[in-house]
Amino acid sequence: MTGFDEDRFPPPGVDLSHPSAARMYDYYLGGHTNWEIDRQFADKLLGKFPIIRPICQANRMFLHRVVRYLIKQGVRQFIDIGSGVPTMGHAHEVAEKDAAGQVRVAYVDNEPVAVAHSRSLLREYGDPERHTVIQGDMRDPDRLWAQIQDTGIIDVNEPVALLLIAVLHFQQPPSPDSGTEGDLGPSLVARYRDLLAPGSYLAISHGTEDGVPAHVKDLLTQLKTAYDASSSPVVYRDREEITRLFGDFTLLEPGVAWTADWHPEQADDNEVSVHFESPSESTVLAGAARK
Repeated sequence: MTGFDEDRFPPPGVDLSHPSAARMYDYYLGGHTNWEIDRQFADKLLGKFPIIRPICQANRMFLHRVVRYLIKQGVRQFIDIGSGVPTMGHAHEVAEKDAAGQVRVAYVDNEPVAVAHSRSLLREYGDPERHTVIQGDMRDPDRLWAQIQDTGIIDVNEPVALLLIAVLHFQQPPSPDSGTEGDLGPSLVARYRDLLAPGSYLAISHGTEDGVPAHVKDLLTQLKTAYDASSSPVVYRDREEITRLFGDFTLLEPGVAWTADWHPEQADDNEVSVHFESPSESTVLAGAARK
């Protein structure tokens, strides 16, 4: 993956006064779609907590494995909300290996860099008849669902797989004019569950302090302080809270599990090998469920 052309980027609307969680995630994964402000902040964190990089890699490998698994369940439509920068294999790239020419994917993000780079990638390696990118706000599910339907790529009245990968542990605050406060995450997921057609799947990965080793919990506390002050505020949920995000959907085996433990047999030969002393060091719980 090549970096941005400095003469054309950053795209309009990009805030380079603060580091971006999406662009730092790209940097942790070895991508090039990031700026000095992102790299400086990320390097400061990596210097203290090098485990951040394998945590991010394990989460991305969960994305790969859940896409492969759901394709084997017959899924042919994917909606990836908070898709981020296309680094280290995105959903359509994984899907093409197992269901070439059959899978439709809509990527959604509100980060201009992620959207611009995704569009560039799809122009070169995607199929405009089957792959699309939307700049949208996940805090408005009904409007976003209409945007997705309007692309003509995804039929939201048919089963889809909705991917919410490493997005819900960043706070989803109400719109400034709403007059309310707090994190909208659980209520938003509930509305997306309602919007999904019967037979659809919901896949989630989410950072947690619940059950992690003491030394890693200290890392998470310091990471939250750093992100809250300089980037996107973080909210951790425990295993029970993360499980509740699936509502009354039927959880697939093995239920809500550490990213490293979720269907490891779905790894392919090109999978990045990530080693933890214990799966709980991944700090991210993940799962998938069927409506």
